[in-house]
Amino acid sequence: MPSVSRTFTVTAAPKQVLDYLKDFANAEEWDPGTQTCTRIDDGPVTIGSSWHNVSKIVGVTAELKYVLRELTESRLVFEGTNKSATSTDTIVVTPAQGGAQLDYRADLEMHGPAKLMSPAMKLVFEKLAGETETQMTKVLNSLSG
Repeated sequence: MPSVSRTFTVTAAPKQVLDYLKDFANAEEWDPGTQTCTRIDDGPVTIGSSWHNVSKIVGVTAELKYVLRELTESRLVFEGTNKSATSTDTIVVTPAQGGAQLDYRADLEMHGPAKLMSPAMKLVFEKLAGETETQMTKVLNSLSG
């Protein structure tokens, strides 16, 4: 199962970061692979809220249904699924000097014949994780400005 993680700091306060990131529709702004991300349900964002995400990675378009599985004062867990894969994004936000520290981890579990692609996906995910860290930092820093 390919996994990648990054730890970085931003100037936005932890609460600002969590309030922004808990709405996965915002992935359109901070995730370079996301083309569209649309909320499926209504009401306040809470555990069980869901989104339809369309991503394009190395020229391949994938559609996943993401569900917010965990929401605390310092932790978010999103699970995205389709017939070929399950993607779990875990974001832990803690106070840091002048802002917040993020520990971001993405785990990808391939299903069926797609499992054969797991080693190649690890390389793709490492590159994407670096791009995501850069973009997410930029977007989150703009919240504090």
